[in-house]
Amino acid sequence: MEFLLYTLLHIILSGFATPENLIIPVDGATTADWNHETFWYYPWGTKGVHDGIDIFAERGTPVVAATPGIVLFTGRMDLGGRAAFVAGPQWRLHYYAHMDTIEAIVGEFLQQGDTIGRVGNSGSARNAPTHLHYSILTMIPYPFRWDDAPRGWMKMIFLNPHERLMRDVEE
Repeated sequence: MEFLLYTLLHIILSGFATPENLIIPVDGATTADWNHETFWYYPWGTKGVHDGIDIFAERGTPVVAATPGIVLFTGRMDLGGRAAFVAGPQWRLHYYAHMDTIEAIVGEFLQQGDTIGRVGNSGSARNAPTHLHYSILTMIPYPFRWDDAPRGWMKMIFLNPHERLMRDVEE
């Protein structure tokens, strides 16, 4: 029992110790390919707020892993269309949505830059220009981030991808 507890503690702590160091999750994209002000923009469609950023690119452009991680989900979602969830460092989930195709497989370990799928406009984006919707969620909520914004309690879970990418990407 003691060994199991130490092993579990080691796994949890190592998740926090691994650096995140993101790359832009669309091959060839730059920081000019998304609007820097759209995270938590209100009002936004049927969800009310925009919980990520939309990185615009041509249909079929590779969607790549922003960070190493394990593919937890691939498939269709009502709003996200063809989407994938990847568990990465810092106990964060990276959500890739509106893809045209998905190439990653559930359970697969991705290196940073590995192809997840291709840019599209599936789901609620079917009448929009092709883009990747990219969100970052933390599995450990940050209560101090809760504010009075619409659906502000969800800011405990959703992190601003624009801020994190700007921190890690040098152009």
